[in-house]
Amino acid sequence: MSETSDAELVARVRSRDQAALEVLYDRYARSVYSLALSILHDPGAAEEVTQELFLQVWQYPHLYDAARGPFGPWLLRSARNRAIDLLRRRTRERQLSWRLEVTAHATSDQNDPDDAVLQNEAAARVRQALAELDSSLRQVIELAYLGGLTQREIAQRLGMPLGTVKTRVRTALQRLAAALAGDREPWADTR
Repeated sequence: MSETSDAELVARVRSRDQAALEVLYDRYARSVYSLALSILHDPGAAEEVTQELFLQVWQYPHLYDAARGPFGPWLLRSARNRAIDLLRRRTRERQLSWRLEVTAHATSDQNDPDDAVLQNEAAARVRQALAELDSSLRQVIELAYLGGLTQREIAQRLGMPLGTVKTRVRTALQRLAAALAGDREPWADTR
């Protein structure tokens, strides 16, 4: 079976042939892992990228289009993109964590109780506006802004079309903006 072409193996994976996936894994897993490791500098994360990529090949073999080029380069491009996405997500998470720490530190060091009250009220208004969203809208906002996922990652995680996710994010942001619009101070009007 090791002499079988990648295109034949992918066709067999589309027919749910696990042995074909195993051959593809044996051919490319080391290269995928090495590429991910060179980007992430984290063996655990490189293993995660490798595992998720081959899981994607199993679950969505139709994503590979032989008309656009050979399987090997496509797989390595996919691995590179996943590793970069993971690196960006981790960077966003670190930045968010740092911002939360700085905000918590600044809030705890405040001498003006009025500022603390205003910040707490603003946070409560945002929480209330989020709670009033439909669960499907709240879910995409939480995944995007608290989970640090891209809209494409949200679509994959929730198993829905990317266009649906984009529409839900846009709708949720519009509803949040409308809910919070009455909270502006009169002097902050930019018209």
